[in-house]
Amino acid sequence: MRTETLFLDAGGVLLFPNWLRVADVLNEHGVRVEASALERADPLVRKQIDEPGLIRSAPDEKRGRQYFDLVLDTAGVAASEARANALDALRAYHSRHNLWETIPSDVLPALARLRNMGLRIAVVSNANGTLCAHFERLGLSRAVECVVDSADVGIEKPDPAIFEHALARLGARRETTVHVGDLYNVDVVGARAAGLRAVMFDPLDLYADEPCERVRSLDELATLLADGKP
Repeated sequence: MRTETLFLDAGGVLLFPNWLRVADVLNEHGVRVEASALERADPLVRKQIDEPGLIRSAPDEKRGRQYFDLVLDTAGVAASEARANALDALRAYHSRHNLWETIPSDVLPALARLRNMGLRIAVVSNANGTLCAHFERLGLSRAVECVVDSADVGIEKPDPAIFEHALARLGARRETTVHVGDLYNVDVVGARAAGLRAVMFDPLDLYADEPCERVRSLDELATLLADGKP
């Protein structure tokens, strides 16, 4: 059946942390680390916290705190009072503005290609209530039809109810909707529970052993959907 509607996760698919900002704040607190080291650690840590027991037991906000600590651990930054103070400053910035403010160069062209295919596109993301304003600030809001922020609706993935909310908001059909995200136990598990086709966004092939469709880029996703593969 032809895909009509596309749900996309925000962080890890469309947006990534501003590692230059993170490194600058750490350096201001006397913690020396290169942004490139943090960027390399990011996908490894996201895979590490993509664990069913953790996702069931901890809300997204708590997992987010663990995520930044693990990124610094993986990048070789030792725990210290200075590191803790820097993370407090970064979390304060994130709560106001959102640290996921890096848009890869291929995102806007790929979104344009997907829209030109006739797809209706919505963002369905676990976030902190800043995502709608954040998309406006970054100039991304005009590239999608709507943004569903878990903090705004009070439901987090993998709860299928957040996908039900997005379907109702767009008047979309589940049987013609695909969801794409970067966390198997959040995105794939949740989307399947809602009766949607699920595709993993997996640029580094970290999920090769998982039983799901995978793409390495949004352009590859567009080709997959254009081919009409089930």
